[in-house]
Amino acid sequence: MKYRKLGNTGLDVSILSFGASSLGSVFHPTDDKESIRTVHTALDLGINYIDVSPYYGLLKAEQVLGQALKETARDRYLLSTKAGRYGAQEFDFSYDRIIRSAEESMRRLHTDYLDILYLHDIEFVELNQIVEEALPALDALKKQGKIRFTGISGLPLSIFHSILASHSVDVILSYCHYSLNDDSLLELLPELKQAGTGLVNASPLSMGLLSGNVLPDWHPATPLIRSTCKEALEYCTSRGWSLPKLAIQYAVGHEDIPTTLVSTASSDKIRSNIECALEPMDQEKIQAVRNVLKPVQRLSWLSGKPENNEGVLVE
Repeated sequence: MKYRKLGNTGLDVSILSFGASSLGSVFHPTDDKESIRTVHTALDLGINYIDVSPYYGLLKAEQVLGQALKETARDRYLLSTKAGRYGAQEFDFSYDRIIRSAEESMRRLHTDYLDILYLHDIEFVELNQIVEEALPALDALKKQGKIRFTGISGLPLSIFHSILASHSVDVILSYCHYSLNDDSLLELLPELKQAGTGLVNASPLSMGLLSGNVLPDWHPATPLIRSTCKEALEYCTSRGWSLPKLAIQYAVGHEDIPTTLVSTASSDKIRSNIECALEPMDQEKIQAVRNVLKPVQRLSWLSGKPENNEGVLVE
C-alpha cells in the first residue's frame, strides 16, 4: 500500500481507504459476518483509514463496523465518523446534539476517541448554524481529546469555500468531484494546500455511475450524465477494459489528493479494489474514456439548500 500526508494533520493515510456505508446495507442486503471479514481484509492489505456515519443504515454501519474493530488494535487504523445527519431528511447541527452524537458513535464503535469527526452534508442547513454552533462543538470535542481533528463534508464545492473563509477546519471530505466524469475538485486544491487542510476524496465511481451496475431510482444524476456514463461503460466493455478499475486508478493517481474512499461489504471486492489502486495507471485508456465523458465533464446535480449550490453546473 502507498500512503500520503493528510494536510497538516501529520497523519499518513492509505491512498485507498475504506468507506463503511455498505456495511449498513445501504445499497443492498449484506451479511454482517462477510462485512466484518471485509473490514479485516482491508486492514490486512494495508488500508489504514476507515470512514463511517450514523446515517448509513440508520446506525447499522457503525454497529457492524464496531464489531469488526472491537478486537482490533486501535493503532492499526485511523477512524472517522460524522455528525449532524441522521436520516434522509433528519438534520440536527445544534451544539449539544453534535456533542452527544460523537459520544454515541464512540460507544457503537468501541473507541474512546475519533481521529476525525465530520459535520455531515452541511449544505442541507443554514451555514451560519454550522459556523455558530456545530464547528464550536467540534472545537470543544477536540479540546476534550475526544476527537483529534475536525472536518466537514458535503457535495457542493462552494460550501467549503464559504466555511474555510471564516473558520479553520482540519479536513474536508468531498465526494463525486474527482472521478473520470468530474474533476472539479482540482479547483479547490490550491485553497486547501495554502490552508494546510487535509482532503478526503470519496466515490470514485460517482455513486455507481461508473460501476456498471443498474442505478437505483434515487440516484440524483441527470439523464445526460446517466446516458454519457453508460456510453463510457459500453465503450470500455467493447474493448475488454474495466471502467471501475480505470476510475479507481484515476482517483488515486493524483499526488495532491491524499486518499480516496471506496465502499463495499465484500472481501473479494475490497481485495480487487486495492489491486486496481496499486497497478500502474494506463494513461492512454484513461484519456480515451475521459474523451467519451467530455460532454458531462464537471456537470453535477443540486444538493441541499439552493443557496448552498453556488457555481454548480447542470445541463
